[in-house]
Amino acid sequence: MGLIDERISVDPNVCHGKACIKGTRIMVSLILDNLAAGKSYEEIISNYPSLNMDDIRASVAYGALLSKERTIALS
Repeated sequence: MGLIDERISVDPNVCHGKACIKGTRIMVSLILDNLAAGKSYEEIISNYPSLNMDDIRASVAYGALLSKERTIALS
């Protein structure tokens, strides 16, 4: 999984076990929510300076991986 393994951790003692960027308490879901709201990578990094482009790419890859594993009824 490369980038995902390098950048993302899931630790039951950090953010209730939610996926976070390693070394931070910034949850992957926060990054994905920002992207879904139309924020650019640059805006996200400006708001969370401890992040970099690879962290955001890893978050997108993690979300894509999860979407292959599970579906949610939308209607």
